[in-house]
Amino acid sequence: MHVLIVNQVMKIKELTLYTSELHKQRDFYLNTFNLQPYDRTATSFAVQLGHTKLIFKQSNTAYVYHYCFLIPNNRLQSAITWLQKRLTVISYEKGRVIEPGPEDWNSESVYFLDPTGNILEFIVRHDLDNDSDKPGFDATHIISVNEIGMASKHPEVLNAQIVSTLGSKLKYGNLDRFGANGSEDGLFLLVNYTKKKTWFPTSKFPTPSPFEGIFEQNDRLVNLKFTNESVQTIG
Repeated sequence: MHVLIVNQVMKIKELTLYTSELHKQRDFYLNTFNLQPYDRTATSFAVQLGHTKLIFKQSNTAYVYHYCFLIPNNRLQSAITWLQKRLTVISYEKGRVIEPGPEDWNSESVYFLDPTGNILEFIVRHDLDNDSDKPGFDATHIISVNEIGMASKHPEVLNAQIVSTLGSKLKYGNLDRFGANGSEDGLFLLVNYTKKKTWFPTSKFPTPSPFEGIFEQNDRLVNLKFTNESVQTIG
């Protein structure tokens, strides 16, 4: 069953992820994305990606995340060229690198890994009006962090917690195997790891990696954390 909810806008305003290799993450955003880290301490740093503040904090545990960057609809080919000069873009048959989303997503994506194994993605969403007049492509074209993966054996529980705390609704897919809560501007990817065993397009198992952040639902800001396969408000 596909559920489409209209007239809602969810945005990821701030996202905190955890890493056991903080220096690799900092070097990646500084040297590969050419972004200047800020709010730097011995155990954390931040980078600005459009309207999203992305924060990394040192952890003793190595986590794997899947998250996604929204880019302008008219900059996908330029973004691919930019990426390929810097890292290996995941490819498919005959060297194809663009992966179309499900039909009701009306999207196209390219995927790549960061130095610690996180699965990253550039996505264009053709139902959004976000073409850029700025020529070429660099990391300043990124509009936001657009998706964050949430793995659980009970995605229906996660969805109910998100609905209760943030108010965003299931937009795509289902709560049996894979669904997405939010809007084209920002999505929680709800994965049942007992049925979906990998993060596309890799062989990496979708583990329930913790995060916290500030999420905007129709101009209302809510501070949430995801830990132990549960969503809770902070503060």
